[in-house]
Amino acid sequence: MPKQTSKQKLTELFQLDETSSIPIWLQLKNRFTYLITSGYYLPGDQLPTVRGLAADIEINYNTVSKVYQSLEEDGFIVSKRRQGAFVCDVSDKPGVDVSVTAEIVTSEYLQRCQELGMSLEDVEVRFATSMKQAKLKRDREARAQANANQATGNGRIIEFNPAGEESGQQQTGTGA
Repeated sequence: MPKQTSKQKLTELFQLDETSSIPIWLQLKNRFTYLITSGYYLPGDQLPTVRGLAADIEINYNTVSKVYQSLEEDGFIVSKRRQGAFVCDVSDKPGVDVSVTAEIVTSEYLQRCQELGMSLEDVEVRFATSMKQAKLKRDREARAQANANQATGNGRIIEFNPAGEESGQQQTGTGA
């Protein structure tokens, strides 16, 4: 498999929907917010340059600049002149946690599904089906891992007797 270029990675990481009613700059900001709060970007990580990101994902330089300014105003990043933009530690920032990120992602999901013509009831059925499939997959993978561990002896349970010796071992001595 050929190695991905940084442009390909960024294009996949920042897939934007030009047909969405959500403005491009807000889609990009939401994506950055998610990537920062989810731990993809860690505190101190340097973000792509404004010009480089704009060129790689083929959007206007001013759009990316607006996103970076907004992220900086919200305390997610800090810009250092001639050095770039760096991720801030947001772990203690009020309202920044997985639930906030999940809410953003869920809202975007619902909106995109509705833009596809799906009713809320259709979305609910599709989501329930996907959840069932994900749980089945997780359970299958857990069983396969347990079977693999059992076959290789990993995860073996060793019982100890009250004397502190492994059971199944022969004891030596007189027993007195």
